[in-house]
Amino acid sequence: MLNEKALAAMRWDKDGLMPAIVQDVGTDKVLMMAYMNAQSLQRTLEMGEAVFWSRSRGELWHKGATSGNTQLVLDIRIDCDADTLLLIVEPAGPACHTNEETCFFRSLDDFAAAPERL
Repeated sequence: MLNEKALAAMRWDKDGLMPAIVQDVGTDKVLMMAYMNAQSLQRTLEMGEAVFWSRSRGELWHKGATSGNTQLVLDIRIDCDADTLLLIVEPAGPACHTNEETCFFRSLDDFAAAPERL
């Protein structure tokens, strides 16, 4: 668990959020980016699985709770500015809601050619 002093030293944005990059331990692929707040970080540490803050729903989001595509968290790192987290995970299925392995499956050129595929 993180103590209050460690949480206070982290550089949360004005909404109390911090970007969290998720990386597959086996492939080193970046799987996704989401946001965490202090509560979701503490819950992740307690559960051992990734829990994020859903900005659109305004609530905690346990990754894979409905799909089964959970992410076992093996390590959490913080960058040199203390404003971005890196979660090293063992995924139990695809990370993306589109059923792709990673949310970063399109190149910018692909997107520019057909943005309606969103």
